Amino acid sequence: MAIQGHINHLSNQHRKIQDIIETEMSSPDWDELRVAALKKQKLRIKDELERLRATVLN
Repeated sequence: MAIQGHINHLSNQHRKIQDIIETEMSSPDWDELRVAALKKQKLRIKDELERLRATVLN
């Protein structure tokens, strides 16, 4: 299934971005703008995942 493969890929990206955010925020001088951009990217991926999962379930 191509859709399931895409879902897996996006899930991996989502997890990696979360790891990057956590690493960035663990630094005492973390970059707020970078973290905000990463969080927006993570949210876009989450929205896409939800859309794809809804497509698979229907």
